[in-house]
Amino acid sequence: MKFHIPDMSCGHCTSSIQSAITNAFDGTSVTCDLDSRMIEITNAPSAQQIIDVLDDIGFDAEPA
Repeated sequence: MKFHIPDMSCGHCTSSIQSAITNAFDGTSVTCDLDSRMIEITNAPSAQQIIDVLDDIGFDAEPA
C-alpha cells in the first residue's frame, strides 16, 4: 500500500511517520522515499486506518 505525503520533508518526518505506523500496527513495516514524498507500507490493516494515524501526528496522506 502506497501513500503520498506532501509535507514529508526531512529525516525527522520520516522517523515520526515510521514510528507512528509501526507502533500502531504490529507486524507493519514502512519504507519512506523522501525525494518523492511517498511511503510504502506492508501488512497494513486498511488505508483509512493509516490515514487516521498520519492525521493524528499532523500529516496529510493520499493513497497513491
